[in-house]
Amino acid sequence: MTSPPMIDGAFARWLASRAGQALLDLRTEMGFADTGALKSAGDKVSHDLIRTELAKWRPGDTVLSEEDEGSRLAWAAEVNTGAVSRLTSDRVWIIDPLDGTREFSEEGRSDWAVHVALWARNAPSPHGLVAGAVGLPAQHRVLGTDYPPAYPPMTVEAATAGERKIRLAASRSRPPVFLTDLAEDVGAHLVPMGSAGAKIAAVVTGEVDAYIHAGGQYEWDSAAPVAVATATGLHASRIDGSALKYNEADPRLPDLLVCRKDLANRLLAALQRHSG
Repeated sequence: MTSPPMIDGAFARWLASRAGQALLDLRTEMGFADTGALKSAGDKVSHDLIRTELAKWRPGDTVLSEEDEGSRLAWAAEVNTGAVSRLTSDRVWIIDPLDGTREFSEEGRSDWAVHVALWARNAPSPHGLVAGAVGLPAQHRVLGTDYPPAYPPMTVEAATAGERKIRLAASRSRPPVFLTDLAEDVGAHLVPMGSAGAKIAAVVTGEVDAYIHAGGQYEWDSAAPVAVATATGLHASRIDGSALKYNEADPRLPDLLVCRKDLANRLLAALQRHSG
């Protein structure tokens, strides 16, 4: 096998693409009769592949993955003991090997993703993300910071003039309870979608105009999509307008707004009215 690209952004794309193909192959091999088994196998296959390649090609870097044993709770022990290497590391890969296991296990669904992001201590941006890729395997595409898509074509004037409503990506299973009222307030309609990566990717490509989440997430749920979104020129923040931050001691990152910059002030103001 030939060596992967050396540049981090291209490497993230390569890694997301390889993991995505492995997941497509697994879907074909296992079918959809046992969704629980398919979900578990998908998480493991993608995680093991990404971890193996990172150990081989980026051995000096640290990794924060959803599928590492104890990832959701280990931060407390790590902080208490001072043993956590990622908190002192200069480079940390933040990965979600399979974002949207529910959609992955449903035949015909394509709104699931693979997330690969790199956080660096010396990054110029507040979020610290210097490279990232979102693989959308069932859509046969990878969005990456190495070749970010063009800024999606739409102006706020077009939306407010009534040419069409603002399109808000929403969870198909657990949208924030206030989102319906907020959508009515700003003249928007909700577009149900699966994984967080698929929803942010839809903002990046212009299929929707914004994604608001306030139901609880972790860093791996948004790191790669946010890296791509901000490389594209989109707005990304917490729902109170503060900066998203990654490789924090506590990896919980419960809310975010990703949207076109020309909608940011309007949506943040609406969030102040409805998300309290």
